[in-house]
Formats: sequence, structure tokens, C-alpha cells
Amino acid sequence: MENNTYHPDGISKKLIDALRSFSAEAEKIKSLHSEQLAIIYEQGWFKLFVPKIYGGLELSLPEALKMEEALAWVDGSLGWTVTLCSGANWFVGFIEKEIAKNIFTDTKVCLAGSGKPSGTAKIMNEGYEITGHWNYATGSVHATVFTANCLIEKDGAIVQNEDGSPMIKAFLLLKEEVTIHKKWDYIGMVATSSNSFEVKAVKVPSNRVFIIDKKHSVLSTAIYQYPFLHFAEATLAVNSAGMAFRFIELYKNYQRDNPREIDLTMRLQLKETEDLFKNIRQNFYAAIEESWKAHCANDSTSALKMEILSQISRAMATTARKLVDELYPYCGLAAADSSSEINRVWRNFHTASQHPLLLSYTR
Repeated sequence: MENNTYHPDGISKKLIDALRSFSAEAEKIKSLHSEQLAIIYEQGWFKLFVPKIYGGLELSLPEALKMEEALAWVDGSLGWTVTLCSGANWFVGFIEKEIAKNIFTDTKVCLAGSGKPSGTAKIMNEGYEITGHWNYATGSVHATVFTANCLIEKDGAIVQNEDGSPMIKAFLLLKEEVTIHKKWDYIGMVATSSNSFEVKAVKVPSNRVFIIDKKHSVLSTAIYQYPFLHFAEATLAVNSAGMAFRFIELYKNYQRDNPREIDLTMRLQLKETEDLFKNIRQNFYAAIEESWKAHCANDSTSALKMEILSQISRAMATTARKLVDELYPYCGLAAADSSSEINRVWRNFHTASQHPLLLSYTR
């Protein structure tokens, strides 16, 4: 297995060292450290997809994915938080412009929320009254705005769409309207502050509703026309890749300092899995480029290329998991020490891998 595992683009060694130096402390406080957040704000990483008119980076999807992968390689909790919060900030393309301007010009803007419709929004004369409880809102502690999906209720009954399905809409909630419940207690992604939040009978105006669909986008930039499912799958997949690359590096460091005899058959198996992972990653980025070009050109093959991308995203996450699991037994007790980096990477990787969009199955 070669030693030159990963070479991040766009992040200096000074920033990498600074971000990693606070990872252990971030786990203790169960949120990104203030120094890590300061770097994120300075670099604009929560604003990967926010338009430049609001102070964002306005990156293309391929550019943003490379940055998200690199940040996951730096630290899993950090990369995951940036990915989920910048992904939620992508909603800027669907939010009424006057509200968007007020929210996204904030240099510390961070949207946290949930896509599960575990709340209700009663239709009122001046808007809606929202009550609900949502889980897994990554970045909750430092979020400036929350998003929540709700079932729409009118006259005591859930409103239905034309096909008979329940009507669901997304809402913006201000942080002062939300009660956070610090219930994120899992083995990994400890520093993501992916807590639950709740609101009770909060009244919101109608202009705080948004629909995540290109037909309802308020900005015409290509990134906001890209299908959300494929967008989400790709962003989560690169997190798996970034964490896997870091685990490979730490494994190699351990093997260098603590040489352990590995029989030829297992060495070949590990090499074969690593090569497969790297090949799939190359195919992933090639598929991203093809998908993005077709999308921007409004090419008739765009849908097919996105479906190919979807399958490769899942294959990359699955292969990364296989590789990490094969390497783990050869990392010694250090890999089981909760204070070690290799253990933190392992815990982060396996917690992130539980996300349903990373599971390999055919839709």
C-alpha cells in the first residue's frame, strides 16, 4: 500500500494542523471548537453554495465536493458539519429573496434542521402555527436558523396533495423560536452537535415557507436546479471517502511504527480493496464532471448521468466501509483507544455510514 494516500486541495497545512489540534477538545464539548468555527467563518465554508452577492463562495458542485472531502479527511465531525450546514445553506436558492438577504449576508450563517416531517403547521389567517420535535440537526449549537419539514393542517385535518399523499412543506425557524435538546449521544460524530430541537405553537408568516424543487427556485444558477437527492448523495459520499483516506493514513503510520506480520494473502486483499476504492473514487469524480456538464448544458442525457452518479456514490461509500473494516484489525489497541485519532476517525466513519443515503441498494 503506497504512503502518499491523499493530497487535499485548497487547505493549507497550517489550517489543517490548526483544525486538527482542536478535534479532541471539540469532542469533549460535543460541538465544533470556537477556534475551528472561526476558521470556517473566515474561509466561508458554510457558504460553499451561497451566491457571491450574499458573501458566499458560489462554488460549482464538483468544486464543493472536493472541498467537503478534504475537510472530512481533516476531521470527520468538522467535514460532516460543514457538509450538512452548507447543504442546508443551499436552500438560499428557494427562499424569498428579501428574507434570504437578511439571513445569508451574516458571515456566521448556518442552517440546521431536519427533513423528516415530524411537525405540523396549522394554516392560520396570517401564516402558520408550528408545533413539532425534530432529531439530528447537525450544527444546532451554532446554527443561526433552523429548517423543519411539517405536515400541513387545516381545520383539524392533514391537507392532502392531488395524489392523496399528505402535504409537506419546509419552514424557516429563528433560533430564538427553537428549544434545543442535547440528546446527541452516539459513539461518533460527537462534535457535530446533531441535537434534537422543538417548537410549540410558534406562529410564522407565510413567507417563511419554501419548496425544494427547481420549479420553485428563486435563483436561476445551475446549482439550484440540480436535483436535491443526487446533490445530497454525492456530498455524503465524499465524506465517507475523506474519512476513509485518513484512516488509511493512520493505519500506515501505525504499521510503520509498529510493524506487524501480515500474511501475503491478506496483504494482497488489502491492496486489492484499496485499489478498488481509489478506482471507484476516480470514477465518482468523472461521473460528477459528466453529470454537472450535462446539467449545465441542459443535455437530454442529464437524468441518466445523475442516476449513474447515484450508483457510484453508494458504491464508493460501500467500498470505503469495506476497506476500513478490513484494515481495523491490523491497527492494534490504539484503534480501540477512544482518545486516539485513529479511533476517533473509526467512530466518526461508522456513525456517518448509518445515514440511509449511504447504503448501497437499488431504488
